[in-house]
Amino acid sequence: MSKVFFTYEQQLDKLEKDKGLIIVDRSYAESMLKAISYYSLIGGYKHPFKHLASGNYQRGVTFEEIVALYYFDEKIRSIFLEYILHVERQIKSLLSYHFCEKYGEVQTEYLNPANYNLNKKNQSDINRMINCLAKAISLPSKYGYIVHHVNKYGNVPLWVAMNAITFGNLSKMYQYCTSDIRTKVSQNYARVSEFELHQFIRVLAACRNTCAHGERLFTFRIKESGPDTVLHKKMKIPVKKGAYTLGKQDLFAVVIALRYLITDEEFKVFKRELKAAIGVVLNKCPHISEQQLYGYMGFPSDWDKITRYKK
Repeated sequence: MSKVFFTYEQQLDKLEKDKGLIIVDRSYAESMLKAISYYSLIGGYKHPFKHLASGNYQRGVTFEEIVALYYFDEKIRSIFLEYILHVERQIKSLLSYHFCEKYGEVQTEYLNPANYNLNKKNQSDINRMINCLAKAISLPSKYGYIVHHVNKYGNVPLWVAMNAITFGNLSKMYQYCTSDIRTKVSQNYARVSEFELHQFIRVLAACRNTCAHGERLFTFRIKESGPDTVLHKKMKIPVKKGAYTLGKQDLFAVVIALRYLITDEEFKVFKRELKAAIGVVLNKCPHISEQQLYGYMGFPSDWDKITRYKK
């Protein structure tokens, strides 16, 4: 059966009377439901506060705690997205530079399958990627710089096209570029191989999509896996069945990727902002322990010591 429509008043009654959630200020609670929606707020952030056996809220949990967790997630989406965009911008700059260094600035070169690591296994993937690149520079376009280059020059150099290319397609482009180009790009990052860089890019691209679409981030999980790193070993991340249990397919994997791909000074600021946000939400949510929150995020208990170790 489909869900039944409830008024804001009925939604609050259900939370308070049926589920045991404490609502101190119904006027404030209604304003939050109007601003965020029941589905996004309660549906997205109730789980850490629920008693699994009964399905009701833990004794003493307030509406304000759920709101605090929601705004924590919004805050860390903003933090992560800011620094992921720094990486995206640099990868786009480096990849377009080294590709054009080898093949030139004419758009037919980056739209030519022969200029990638083409074989029977990845031919269809490369063709799909090139179709996406072609669409990014086609008219009509919402990007004025694309329109300008098409109309004036009949050519959109890769360094211009990169601004219209998604991080996901950038990841594919790096994956299928020839080894010499991939190596030149990866050499800009200390102790990161071309294959590890691709793994990092995939993790960051997935996180970027989550942030950009306003999806829940603190429980972030992906099918792709980040690389095993020196930091995993130095931080003594637990191993199960030969694989690290943290920092591979979770939000801590994104932290590790940023540790390798942004400057040390940038990372210190990132870590400080993230640590402050965690402190705020733990203070506002007494029914979530630090250990529980780190469990949701895939963080080791000493995650903030990551800057003590050399990469």
